[in-house]
Amino acid sequence: MNVTRNLATLALTAASLGAASSGFATEGGAPTTAFGVYDFGAGFTPPPTPHGTVGLRTNYHWANTVRDSHGRDNGTDISLGVLSLGFAYLKMTQTEVFGARYGYGLVAPFFKMDVDLKVKAGGTTVFADDAHLFRQADLQVMPLILQWEPSRNLGVNFWLQVQAPTGDYDKNRLANPGLNHWAFSPILNFSYITDSGLEASSSFQADFSTRNPDTDYRNGVEYRHEFAVGQHIGPWTAGLGGYYYRQLSDDDAPGLTRGNRARTLALGPALNYFQPGLPPVWFHLYKEFDSRNRAQGYAVALRVSHSF
Repeated sequence: MNVTRNLATLALTAASLGAASSGFATEGGAPTTAFGVYDFGAGFTPPPTPHGTVGLRTNYHWANTVRDSHGRDNGTDISLGVLSLGFAYLKMTQTEVFGARYGYGLVAPFFKMDVDLKVKAGGTTVFADDAHLFRQADLQVMPLILQWEPSRNLGVNFWLQVQAPTGDYDKNRLANPGLNHWAFSPILNFSYITDSGLEASSSFQADFSTRNPDTDYRNGVEYRHEFAVGQHIGPWTAGLGGYYYRQLSDDDAPGLTRGNRARTLALGPALNYFQPGLPPVWFHLYKEFDSRNRAQGYAVALRVSHSF
């Protein structure tokens, strides 16, 4: 679920008016797919059940600064708030592939986007726009999920995720829930829990995007590492989580002369509740640091699921 990909018009407008000291990385200065999805238990998928697992992923991201290639506030006056609601379905089976349990799934996201933008030059507002909408975002399909459990303390899984351009999109609009291009993402997750209950979980993902046919823009390859470290106390797990995001290659677009690449680091408290027979719940609150060529702000997320 993408939660901050609505800055395309902002980036282009600010650059054309001289309000930005550098260009933005990725089309719109935002990630192709959302980060902040995985924390505790990333290495374990739900067990095989007759009807599968349904889940709700909610994430709210807000920001009021845009950072340039040096990490400085570029001076754009922006108020950005994006609420994403992702309805997920996951089906794990008893079928074995490469010694792993096979599964598949999908996520159908919807965005509520509120953006207010003012670009100033010499203390005078030279451009202003806003957008307020609640629309469907791009569908994510996982045709391949493989779950290994080499020991009772270790879980490892691999996902192949395909993001389809099904979301609402208008190249002339300030905010867009849809990206208008395909993306293919291999994801590797693991979790290790010691006998004393100390957990370390990580997720590694790369995004490979196709070209947007309406703008002839193609994002460079994007990488993210999500993580959480915490202690199990009864049904609770509490600790520190976060994510590191970085663009590995330059974008390709008409008239693009500089390959500015985005990056950010986020840290904050993470909490998980898991009691057999009850729906598990995950919560985290992250603050972003050291951002380049993108908005910088905060993200709060809540996830819940239930197996049938």
